[in-house]
Parts: sequence; structure tokens; C-alpha cells
Amino acid sequence: MWCERCKQRPATVHVTKVVNNHKTETHLCATCAQESGVDAGKELGFLFEPNFSFHNLLASLLENEFGPQSAISPYQTKIEKCATCGLTFTDFRKIGLLGCADCYQAFDKSLGPLLRRVHGHLSHTGKVPKRTGGKVRIKKEIADLRRKLQEAIGREAYEEAAQIRDEIRAKEEELK
Repeated sequence: MWCERCKQRPATVHVTKVVNNHKTETHLCATCAQESGVDAGKELGFLFEPNFSFHNLLASLLENEFGPQSAISPYQTKIEKCATCGLTFTDFRKIGLLGCADCYQAFDKSLGPLLRRVHGHLSHTGKVPKRTGGKVRIKKEIADLRRKLQEAIGREAYEEAAQIRDEIRAKEEELK
């Protein structure tokens, strides 16, 4: 698809507007989008800033979550520092990147609310392709069934618990 304005370069900026159920689409190259300033430049100007990156976006989320960078997070009891890489939480807020895997434990109390807000929960629930992750998928199903079994036992729904127990046994046999 070519730029609708200059018709010389490929369109890389696609703007879709919906106003009063009326949809308009504009397809521009980066140069024309930046020059136009009417539609794409004002609304999507952040895309053309040289400092725009995912890290800057994350840093701005951190600032919204915890306030200005000079202030200590409300979840921090002291200035935290990773023992492995030496990164401080203030540095993390500035650059938006953790220094190493141990930073997750070092900043656990401060990262928890942010991760919960961004992801909805604190535990990683990644996806596994069905055709390649058969055993992993079955193990996850067994873990989910065990959680449901404990809930059913807690509610004293013993018939439901027996059915879930049988499902767990069937899945464990499937694993073997």
C-alpha cells in the first residue's frame, strides 16, 4: 500500500478514526505523517519522538504509579538495592529495565502492585502451543484440577470432588 499523500513511499502509518459511527482511514508514509501535522502528527506525534521506546513508556507508568521519581514508593520501607547487580529501585524507575533476575526478589514489594496492575496477577501464566506442549499442558490442567478439588472439598461438595479426583487420575495416566 502506498502513501495517500505523496504516492511515492510505502504507507507505514495507518490512522483509523471513528466519529459518530463514521469510519475514516488514512494511510501515510512516516515522512508525510510527520509533515502533515493535521491528523497523524498531533494525534500520533509520540511515535515520531526520538526518545519514544517501551522503556520510556514503562518508566512513565512507574511515575504514574509511584509519583515523581524523587519520591520513594509508598510500598518501600527503605531505599532498595539489588545485592547482585546493584540496581536501585529509583534507577529502575528511570530506565524501566531490571538489571538481573534477582531484582524481582529485591524489589518484590514495590513491583507487586505494578505487575498486578499491568498483568492482572502476580504469577506468570504463559501459553504453550498445543501441538508441542502436550505434557506441559496436561501438567497445568492437573494443577488447575487440584486447585478445583481443594475448593470443592472446602465447600463440602464431595460428589463434585470425586469427579474431579477421577479427572486428575485420568490426566495422570495420560501423562504416563
